[in-house]
Amino acid sequence: MGTLQVQGSPSYYACELNILDNLEELLLRYRFKSGVVLHGEKSWAVTEPYFPKFKEIPLLFERYNGECSENEIQRLTEKYINKGFDFIVGIGGGKVIDLAKAVAFEINKDVILIPTLASTCAAWTPLSVIYNDYGEYVKYTIFPRNNLMVLVEPRILLNSPTNYLKAGIGDTLAKLYESVALTKHIESPRLPIQLALKTAEVIQEVLLKYSQRALFDLDRSFLSDELLKVFETIIVAGGLVGGLGDEYGRIAAAHSIHNALTKFTETHSLLHGEKVAYGILAQLSLENKFDEIERLIPFFKNLDLPYSLNIIGLDVHREEVLNTLAKATLSPGESIHFMKGSFSEEDIIGAIVNLENFIQQIN
Repeated sequence: MGTLQVQGSPSYYACELNILDNLEELLLRYRFKSGVVLHGEKSWAVTEPYFPKFKEIPLLFERYNGECSENEIQRLTEKYINKGFDFIVGIGGGKVIDLAKAVAFEINKDVILIPTLASTCAAWTPLSVIYNDYGEYVKYTIFPRNNLMVLVEPRILLNSPTNYLKAGIGDTLAKLYESVALTKHIESPRLPIQLALKTAEVIQEVLLKYSQRALFDLDRSFLSDELLKVFETIIVAGGLVGGLGDEYGRIAAAHSIHNALTKFTETHSLLHGEKVAYGILAQLSLENKFDEIERLIPFFKNLDLPYSLNIIGLDVHREEVLNTLAKATLSPGESIHFMKGSFSEEDIIGAIVNLENFIQQIN
């Protein structure tokens, strides 16, 4: 086993009502003098009612262009690298937050993150997923420094659409299946990896038990204990798995399938976690774990998560679809290669077709 780099958590995390009222005071502890607030149009609209008026620290507000792309990272880096700002605040969903982390790294400043959606663990993890300007996956980058702060105002998340929470559930449920796939060949995993696996087990337990109630409560804007538990499972526990387990707790075939799906414009209306959810089932098919697929299908149906290519909008009978998916899934640098053993394009195509056939049998 190689070097295990543990980046367990941000320096400061809080999830409570009115937490943003303390933001300037928290920033002053670090003797910060000025900063940039990076946001999206919708994310600022839902955050502004809870964002305090600063008295001592001047802020510059910047709206991003809609993608966490290399071009957008470069644009913002060039704009702010020599302007003397001490920190960046990222407000939004996964793409805004990943962009804030990437720009903060490039200009060597701390990053403070305020998630407006519980759709990924992006606020917790010190990495960014990079897309091109058309929304196609390019790569992900892990940063050597943890995020400085993560501040969750639950009432902001309470305003988020239910489909984003569904996507967060799908993305976070993958933690167990991918971490198990990455570690099953290790006879005696080190303690941080064991902790990552235990956290992933807790994630599965919480999500399978509370997700349906959480979505019901979100739909009626009721901040229940179950909903808050699911929020923190996605943001905190989801990030902890990779933070503790490093490459043994991050991503495997399910995310490679997701990345391959981004090659099709038909999937661009689907959220990240929705595509990852399908990737879970495709990975389980690749591993020949059809009992677990059968156990998960009712959960997927109850949450309206995609469990077949047809639901996603792709035709499993089209050879060019299968070939593109297989080739993209196995691209150099893809996370499927972190799994033990090697896979061919025929293996990927077989897993996808077998999954579709199995779904038809049990429906």
